[in-house]
Amino acid sequence: MPRGRYLLHDPHDRTPLGEERFQCAPGPSGWRYTARRLTPDGRTSGSVDLTLDQLGRPLRLELRAGRWQVRGAALDGLSWVRTDPAGEHAEPGSVRAHAFTGSSPAHLVAVARLLRLTAGGPAARVRLLALTEPVLAPRTLDQSWTLLGSTPHHDRTGSEITSEITVDDYQVDDLETGERRMVHLSGDIVLAAPGIELDDLDAPPSDWSTAAA
Repeated sequence: MPRGRYLLHDPHDRTPLGEERFQCAPGPSGWRYTARRLTPDGRTSGSVDLTLDQLGRPLRLELRAGRWQVRGAALDGLSWVRTDPAGEHAEPGSVRAHAFTGSSPAHLVAVARLLRLTAGGPAARVRLLALTEPVLAPRTLDQSWTLLGSTPHHDRTGSEITSEITVDDYQVDDLETGERRMVHLSGDIVLAAPGIELDDLDAPPSDWSTAAA
């Protein structure tokens, strides 16, 4: 069960936005990711709890940002309930979309798992529901994902290979704005992406290559 820390920053000017301390692992139902989000000065600012099924669909999502909260799941598209800080109003919603997205690295892993792209194969178009800080307001967006390549990397001690990971390089295009970014994943870990830096990891990424389809 990998545990670690992502550092988050503004992808344009690299202003620090805080960090996400996480743990994740595949299991009988699919994959689960939990995390606590902290501000740059160390205060708790929110949390992430995401469970995927074996096909990469969101079985359960719970996001907190400040006192805002969203609970959602895949149900005839995506369905969710958003609760205001006072806890007085719960706004339900639903939309024809494939997955949730937002600033957490977990969403990048989830979309990659859902699409299961082949290196060098065609791009895939995906409709996402974005939930971003500070108020977790929902909006839909369309992206195109392409798996450009998969490269094995080895760590050695002398002549002996001590560990091996495969790095998947994705090109992600926003179909509304034309913005393009690169996302580098290994298993269920984001190695690098705009606004995201893997700062600490206590175990190798989990290998999903043999997971049930």
